[in-house]
Amino acid sequence: MSEPTDLTQKAEKLDAGDELASKRAEFVLDGPEGAVYLDGNSLGALPVAVPGRVADVVGRQWGEMRIRSWTESGWWTAPERIGDRIAPLVGAAAGQVVVGDSTSVNVFKALVGAVRLAQENGPGRDEILVDATTFPTDGYIAGSAARMTGCALRPVEPSEVPGALGERTAAVLLNHVDYRTGRLHDLPSLTAAVHAAGAYAVWDLCHSAGALPVGLDAHGVDLAVGCTYKYLNGGPGSPAYLYVRADLQDRFDSPLPGWNSHAEPFGMRSAYTPAEGAVRGRVGTPDILSMLALEAALEVWDGVTVEAVRAKSLALTDFFLECVGEYVPEGRVECLTPLPHAERGSQVALRCADAGPVMRRLIDRGVVGDFRHPDVLRFGFTPLYVGFADVERAARVLAEELR
Repeated sequence: MSEPTDLTQKAEKLDAGDELASKRAEFVLDGPEGAVYLDGNSLGALPVAVPGRVADVVGRQWGEMRIRSWTESGWWTAPERIGDRIAPLVGAAAGQVVVGDSTSVNVFKALVGAVRLAQENGPGRDEILVDATTFPTDGYIAGSAARMTGCALRPVEPSEVPGALGERTAAVLLNHVDYRTGRLHDLPSLTAAVHAAGAYAVWDLCHSAGALPVGLDAHGVDLAVGCTYKYLNGGPGSPAYLYVRADLQDRFDSPLPGWNSHAEPFGMRSAYTPAEGAVRGRVGTPDILSMLALEAALEVWDGVTVEAVRAKSLALTDFFLECVGEYVPEGRVECLTPLPHAERGSQVALRCADAGPVMRRLIDRGVVGDFRHPDVLRFGFTPLYVGFADVERAARVLAEELR
């Protein structure tokens, strides 16, 4: 095994050439000396601008201005304004993303809306395909959407979707990146296959937005959802977002119509008339405190391109795998994350027989990742604040705990 100093020196050189290195100062990364935070794929670190912004929202906008802030402080327009801030990070033009509600609620809105679009086009579309490896909630929501729309639900592996599509397929719900393994699925080709079958594609971007280019507009994605508390660093429970492609918005029939998405929200009409554009993705009163914290958090993206983030993400995960290969005793871990760049998100998942106890020991030593049942060590790499020295130290400590 190579001496740690060899890769330590390489990490120093990589950090010296890192064009995103200055972004680290825009995050609160306090903790034990030498702590390494590799769990941004579960909860992003706190951007330094957020506490002051939240204090202003609470103390001045709410405390002093009170109801006037809905107009004078821009509260009412926040869901679309912040949606437009997220849009470039997922490859979307303005006017197609609205922020609000949880990821689960938005998955439900998007999937039922997609089925209704398909069924409006003609009879016989009575089947929903769902990623068989999906995060459990997406599967639960898909089952409920199927019952509500009179559809059958078919779980399939993403690679098997093209062969499973048919004349009955109404909608397909897929994850861009697998939450367990970090596998990146082929959004362009899978979306094209769904469209060729006359169905609608709904993508869950929770583990890709803010970590790699998505290209929603470029690839003709119909609807998409995502959380904001992972790579977008919006904070615990920060509101999710819903993307509806511009040319589908006038036909999007949300299963959760609310007064906030009404064409005349203050008209208090008994009959529902949906608003135009992305606004019809709203439901009820926006969660202003967490929404404006998210808006402040998104300022860290000023001057940053998703392409630069992706390049560093791949470099970080490549280097971590190199360090693991050099430091970790042979046979102690198995990499579940694909090695080809085109198939890799921004995390590395390692199978380890005693993963739970190992991760607890790593956290005790200041290397914070997470554990997924039954035997997966998961390390997330957020390029805006993770450096190459962090990566080298994480692999070295891991090796020490596995010896």
